[in-house]
Amino acid sequence: MMPATDAEKGGTVTTTPATPTTTDPQDGLARVRRAPGGLLLALITAAAFGTSGTLAKPLLEAGWSSGATVAARVGVGALVLLVPALLALRGRWHLLREHAALILAYGVIPIAGCQWAYFNAVQRLEVGVALMLEYLGLVLVVGWLWIRHGRRPRRLTLVGVVLSLAGLALILDLTSATGVDLIGVAWGLLAAVGLATYFILSAREIDGLPPLVLATFGLGVGAVVLLAGGAVGLLPMSTATADVAFAGQDVPWWVAVLSLGVIAAAVAYAVGIAAARALGSKVASFLGLTEVLFAVLFAWLLLGELPAWIQLLGGVLIVVGVVAVKLDEADRVPAVEADATLAA
Repeated sequence: MMPATDAEKGGTVTTTPATPTTTDPQDGLARVRRAPGGLLLALITAAAFGTSGTLAKPLLEAGWSSGATVAARVGVGALVLLVPALLALRGRWHLLREHAALILAYGVIPIAGCQWAYFNAVQRLEVGVALMLEYLGLVLVVGWLWIRHGRRPRRLTLVGVVLSLAGLALILDLTSATGVDLIGVAWGLLAAVGLATYFILSAREIDGLPPLVLATFGLGVGAVVLLAGGAVGLLPMSTATADVAFAGQDVPWWVAVLSLGVIAAAVAYAVGIAAARALGSKVASFLGLTEVLFAVLFAWLLLGELPAWIQLLGGVLIVVGVVAVKLDEADRVPAVEADATLAA
């Protein structure tokens, strides 16, 4: 029961500004009304991330190893964002020391590990199929929350998981005469684990550490780890200087590398932060699902790749399943937030 108000007690009513009652108190729809440009920013983010596989695949086919391709992407992205990140940090170097473990984990698993696994999957699968497999990571988060925090999934979440698994079965296209590349699928599922880690780490409460700083130094850590792995022989680090082909046109290799680092890393992360601030995490993450559609579109336009209809159907089921899971998550409104709404 809510406590009696001053008016009910017969006292003077004093109006005070509402204070947040939850860790993510601002409603996404309210943010959209205040910042309609946030929708455009979120779509730009999804499109930028969606170029990743399409921009990387010609480099991979030209002789670049997955490790070198990922290192180039995250390294260029870190360099592009370095100055804005330093301005956001404003000399507060203690924040880097206090959150060193988080930055290290963020750079190693979601950035270096996830993208390395994804690019390995892209070498063996079509770009759209590889990304659809990676997005199963959103479903893995449900299992983590259940095991680690005891948050038992509700009916809508279970429906979403079933739809996503059905979509995975269709993506594998087990009835195809050409069979399925199980190694490529394994890399795609490993990328899903990396994506799940990204959402788990990103959801943590971080006092004082600007998101842009986390993204920039995470990219930097990822680049250093990948280069170190190449230096000791753990990761192949082969490159090539031959031209690469996009939509039937040959372009210099460095154009592809710069595009990958600037568009798929720097722009994607920087604009993504702006979109999340404008819309809130729930709405922004929903719109982030359009990355799959952008990835398929870019792969079709620039590489001539288009998954089979049964794989496209599987991708639709995965997206619908993830939406169901996130709808169920969005419906978990704490009672204190409901009380605040009634009091407004």
